[in-house]
Amino acid sequence: MPRQWFLQRRRLVFRLLLLSATISPLALNFYVNAVTSDRRYTKPAEIPAQRVAIVFGAGVYPDGTLTPMLGDRVSAAVELYKLGRVQKLLMTGDNSRNDYNEVLAMQSYAVERGVPIQNITLDYAGFSTYESCYRAKDIFGVKQAVLITQKFHLPRAVYTCNQLGVKASGLGTPDWESYGFATVMYSTLREQLSTLKALWQVHITHPQPTFLGSFEGIK
Repeated sequence: MPRQWFLQRRRLVFRLLLLSATISPLALNFYVNAVTSDRRYTKPAEIPAQRVAIVFGAGVYPDGTLTPMLGDRVSAAVELYKLGRVQKLLMTGDNSRNDYNEVLAMQSYAVERGVPIQNITLDYAGFSTYESCYRAKDIFGVKQAVLITQKFHLPRAVYTCNQLGVKASGLGTPDWESYGFATVMYSTLREQLSTLKALWQVHITHPQPTFLGSFEGIK
């Protein structure tokens, strides 16, 4: 009898631990969504005017053209600029190899659509959302900004920037409306894990970016 009771108790504890492990990530993601909800927008005309918009990289093809998600982000930034909601664009992305340059491609795309090149600043070492937000403040002196990315990514981006000292609001570009189910589902599930990592970084480990050079500012 005692052994049977012990086994039943152990199974119960295991189930409770399993349930906790399942619920906790969902609760943490819900928390990030909730605390950023009043700073996220879907219509460019609703965005409070700011000097700077931060546009996050999302991949370029071998020929230098933007992926559809990145094209949507830069197009939204161009629209905000033309509406007069922002004056400067900070393009942040990956240029870790000589043959791969997200931010230069983003700049070319925006210039072709009417944004003066002198109003675009490039962050070549924005290798992650965390690093982009960290460098926006420490390297480029950004204290307030509009963040531009897909809606599934926006809560984490807004939360991370705010925790790192950049007072951020955000414009969420379409995701479920624009891309295939499999693409957005994968990105959304991946985002759940990335949000947990972001919470660990901003509250526990506080890592420095891969590259943290001298202050550059945004003119």
